[in-house]
Amino acid sequence: MIKHRGFPSRLPGTDYQFTIRRASKKKPSKLVKRMRFADRKNSDRLADEEFLRALWNYFGENDFERGNLDAGRLSWVFGREVKPASEDFVPDSYGARLRLDKTILRGSFPQIFEDSQ
Repeated sequence: MIKHRGFPSRLPGTDYQFTIRRASKKKPSKLVKRMRFADRKNSDRLADEEFLRALWNYFGENDFERGNLDAGRLSWVFGREVKPASEDFVPDSYGARLRLDKTILRGSFPQIFEDSQ
């Protein structure tokens, strides 16, 4: 499992985790698309925004390996802002290749791009 050095491990001041410390001894957690409803707590929305900001700042438009990124946090943005980078995507692999969909990311979280200008 690749570790993304310098990537934030969690949202500061919260228990919202962005990375994991070590690989599972069994099988990695499977990435699934989780539904985001309008009545989510503000802290959940902030965690999504900060996680996506960190992904954008760390990887930009480049494909990236899942590695030590937390499956739970990825699942909240998977299938929308984060998509499989290839046809042979394996959702329960640390080596799975992902990429950010800039168009959807800009539509869902425009403040990520406003802050970086």
